[in-house]
Amino acid sequence: MNANFSDFHVADLTLAEWGRKELAIAETEMPGLMALREKYGKEKPLTGARIAGSLHMTIQTAALIETLTALGAEVRW
Repeated sequence: MNANFSDFHVADLTLAEWGRKELAIAETEMPGLMALREKYGKEKPLTGARIAGSLHMTIQTAALIETLTALGAEVRW
């Protein structure tokens, strides 16, 4: 595969800081996911798991994806 290949497109990178702030807010509203990250993050129990999703991308979906990644999964959305 070409090292420069990219099958995704970020529409506006200037919104990244705003997105991170929104993600931080969403994480405070999702204590279950944050507890999973805290409890199992070091163990990486999902290492080797490949998870694909096709849900609409929201801030909450981003929190789920980051949690799955933190637990070791390879995630593609």
